[in-house]
Amino acid sequence: MKRCSPIPRATYRLQLNRDFTFTQATAIVPYLAALGISHCYISPCLKARPGSMHGYDIVDHNSLNPEIGSPDDFDRFVGILHEHGMGLILDIVPNHMGVMGSDNAWWLDVLENGESSVHASFFDIDWHPIKDELYGKVLVPVLHDHYGVVLEAGELKLVFRGERGEFDIVYHDHRFPVDPREYPRILQHCQDKLATQLGEQNADLLEFQSLITAFSHLPARYETSPERVAERNRDKEINKRRLAELCARSPEIVDCIQAAVSLLNGTTADPMSFEELHELIKAQAFRLANWRVASDDINYRRFFDSNDLAGICMENEVVFEATHRLVLRLMAEGKVNGLRIDHPDGLYDPRQYFERLNRSIAEATQTSGNEAHYVVIEKILSGAERLPDEWPVCGTTGYDFANLVNGPFVDPAAALPMERIYRNFVDDEIDVDDLAYSCRMLIMQVALASELNVLANQLTRIALSKRRTCDFTLNSLRDALAEVAACFPVYRTYVTAAGASDKDARYNRSAVAAAKWRSPAADTSIFDFLSEVLLTSIAEGHDPAYRSAVTTFAMKFQQFSGPVMAKGLEDTAFYRYHRLISLNEVGSDLHRFGTTTPEFHLANQDRLRCWPHTMLTTSTHDSKRSEDVRARINVLSELSGLWRIRVREWKRFNRNHKRRVNGRPAPSANDEYLLYQTLLGAWPSQSLSEAPWQTFRERIENYMLKAIREAKQNTSWINRNTEYEAAVTSFVQTLLTPGPQNRFLSDLMPLQHRIARVGLWNSLAQTLLKLTCPGVPDIYQGSELWDFSLVDPDNRRPVDYASRQEIFQNLRESSNDKSMVGRLLETPESGRIKLYVIWKTLCLRRQRPSLFDEGEYLPLEIEGAKADHVIAFIRKAETGSALIVVPRLIAGLLNDFDLPPIGPQIWEDTRVLLPAGYRSAKYQNAFTGETIEPETADSNTKIAVSEILEKFPVALCLLESSN
Repeated sequence: MKRCSPIPRATYRLQLNRDFTFTQATAIVPYLAALGISHCYISPCLKARPGSMHGYDIVDHNSLNPEIGSPDDFDRFVGILHEHGMGLILDIVPNHMGVMGSDNAWWLDVLENGESSVHASFFDIDWHPIKDELYGKVLVPVLHDHYGVVLEAGELKLVFRGERGEFDIVYHDHRFPVDPREYPRILQHCQDKLATQLGEQNADLLEFQSLITAFSHLPARYETSPERVAERNRDKEINKRRLAELCARSPEIVDCIQAAVSLLNGTTADPMSFEELHELIKAQAFRLANWRVASDDINYRRFFDSNDLAGICMENEVVFEATHRLVLRLMAEGKVNGLRIDHPDGLYDPRQYFERLNRSIAEATQTSGNEAHYVVIEKILSGAERLPDEWPVCGTTGYDFANLVNGPFVDPAAALPMERIYRNFVDDEIDVDDLAYSCRMLIMQVALASELNVLANQLTRIALSKRRTCDFTLNSLRDALAEVAACFPVYRTYVTAAGASDKDARYNRSAVAAAKWRSPAADTSIFDFLSEVLLTSIAEGHDPAYRSAVTTFAMKFQQFSGPVMAKGLEDTAFYRYHRLISLNEVGSDLHRFGTTTPEFHLANQDRLRCWPHTMLTTSTHDSKRSEDVRARINVLSELSGLWRIRVREWKRFNRNHKRRVNGRPAPSANDEYLLYQTLLGAWPSQSLSEAPWQTFRERIENYMLKAIREAKQNTSWINRNTEYEAAVTSFVQTLLTPGPQNRFLSDLMPLQHRIARVGLWNSLAQTLLKLTCPGVPDIYQGSELWDFSLVDPDNRRPVDYASRQEIFQNLRESSNDKSMVGRLLETPESGRIKLYVIWKTLCLRRQRPSLFDEGEYLPLEIEGAKADHVIAFIRKAETGSALIVVPRLIAGLLNDFDLPPIGPQIWEDTRVLLPAGYRSAKYQNAFTGETIEPETADSNTKIAVSEILEKFPVALCLLESSN
């Protein structure tokens, strides 16, 4: 077995599910190893809900997902990785679990036993909400209609499981265990009949009567002392076993219980026959409700607004140990070499979690706490926000880099023209700040109102406890909370019992100032009170109970502000604001339009200094658009004049294809503008015959339906406007139906071809930057070739690895053929050129690991006519140096856009200026094999870009010698 470095050289993300298992992953390991990948980086593989296609709905943290494979399958996968010197990075989910259904034992235990469940502290449940009817209960919003309607339709069934001695309420695939203390309500129906059948002194009857008494004497589900919880948990299981054993030997008792169950289940012809079942359900630790009730009344923390993903209390050390036992064992056994932490901003105290995780890994692997463990976190950084230096992690999963590396290929000079074109098309003035604010307010109204209510209730108790703040009302506090959350500049702060950092205070002051400005409230002092509570400064000098209440509230608010930002910005505003949709990516700033070369260099230097092993990604399973789609759409910023003319014509061509819905044209101009950019970005590179054409049209139809629902303007996931959705689908079908009468398609194709070709060079440059900038490059499954996927589920389609392996094998066999590079340039749309760049660069990273792992990052100046169109830098280590040169913003440089951006006719007198000490250096181009010698003039050492990019559109050159 080859030893694997703890820090990956390059990772490859695989989405595992029932259609792509450990077995299929094992089969492609030799291919990935030959490509230069050091670590497979897999989606969650612990046991998830049946049929899960993503794995983030885990129901059992201590077993592998049987749909993905058995423990033996996993071991074979790991074994093959090790044979090829590769490691494994596992995606874990500490924030939430999949609930509902019938497969999460911890959740079922909570439903059965309420606050007295041994797992009650595992879930983040507000057992004492404002509504009296929910006191000591969990709201379960799973019904398709109102509770009474569902009950009287006979869809809620009482079921007896004799082999286990248990009763459940069943609703389709959902199981809700009945509180054992309430079993006598059911069993008492049997006493008289059994006495007649069996005789009053029958031993089985006496045991039956004893069980009724035993169940009724169980500790109540609201008793929470450790002794009473243990007693209830022990005795209920003993009594169930006794009942199961009794049923196994007495068919009369089984028949009688089933008759009682049938009686309670009622008949649909008689609504009053459901009264007893209703009373039984009312006595449970759960309150069954229509799914629409969730946004207002749900009393457990969710992952965003997903009712079937319940937040867990990872700050509880018992919960941490219970959820990490298997993962830590796999790390101790050397089967898992690193972790990706999903949604850490959902945690109560992220830093505490990271520190605990770091210690636990060290103990499990018997290493010192200072030894590096590769742990990256899915932290989304907003604007200039930085990852806290004190966190013991290796960095983020790379959304920040994805936005950074996309920026140089967007022309900042086009910001105002593109804004004008967009506004003229949609006939609307859109203020980005107002849009973000209104979308976040909308989310708190329609999706997260219950979470806001819980916080407002907690804040009210804090206010009432002190005479200076007791006049603040519940409604005014709720409004102030919503205003501050809607104005928050980042996903969350990280205030703890130890207080707030200066950075947290700045974010807080910014949000409060904006909230005051927007609020219609006459008395804005309420915001000053809220600010002091959020920073916990108000608790200084007060009693422990008050300090605890303030700290708890502040930390709970932080778990709330993240979902508000994510759902309001990423999942609403990003689907409403379409100036240039390639900029609407997870973690992006809608104010920014492109990145300058100096900004790009500065960010890379900062990353090397602070987070040298953070992950660098350009596509993920959560991307709004793949890297190659974004690279295409970016080109519009270089062709704004042409775009203005064409999109205006398309609007005229297609206006008769719209329908009128509620008196307005459908689709709206805004949705139409989104569609045109989407088509330019996602259009397949190969020619479309009948079947692929139908597939592409269906992909666009499905994408547009998702987009307009996420936008929540004309339809939504909660309230679908089927008439509007049908109009959008019809519009897409009409536009994408080939024929001589389709003026739109014939006009679209020339621009699409030009943008697609320039987009290829953009993407190739972006790929090389990802592979050579400071950090650990990650390749999303399938994107080693061109991938024009849209948001999930489009980006989780099966990957054709057979064709990729065949292409790769041909590349390797032809690698010594000097004409191969020319052939790659002749057919760049095949994707072979992208695979070639990845392979050659990863080979160099494997040969010179320290160069890219620790090497300096030296930005290089460019001079000449096309200086603004080149990015160049050197990676330098003791073992050598590498020169990287890529083009940018090249649409205007290509007279014939079918040709690549190479040679003197493109680059003229443009030169890269090398640092002192590189005067006699010679560079070998890793892609062409050519040797390049710098020129010296005016005491400066330079290399002509026309020479570096003479035969290939990007360059990675290794220094052969230097003085």
